[in-house]
Amino acid sequence: MNENITTALPKAALDEIPTPASDAVSIKGLVKTKGRISGYQLSDDRIVSREEGVNLAKAGKIKDVGIAHNKDTEYLKSIPDGSENNNLSSLPTVKTSVF
Repeated sequence: MNENITTALPKAALDEIPTPASDAVSIKGLVKTKGRISGYQLSDDRIVSREEGVNLAKAGKIKDVGIAHNKDTEYLKSIPDGSENNNLSSLPTVKTSVF
């Protein structure tokens, strides 16, 4: 795979890029609490917490994401591929009373 600087450097900032299983789901929406991501809506319509999303991604159950951290908090980030259209920040916010 040919990587250029626009994708190689952001990938280096990820702590981990798990290998997704063949049946891995994708993230289709963000759950926010007070403007911060608190969970994810998956392509199978499940809504999971941020922590559960990280654990699922580490287990290869969510595709196209890597694991990053801020202080002691792990979170998901899109794997950089040069396209802004499929970034998590481009996804819609879903309303839920779960979190």
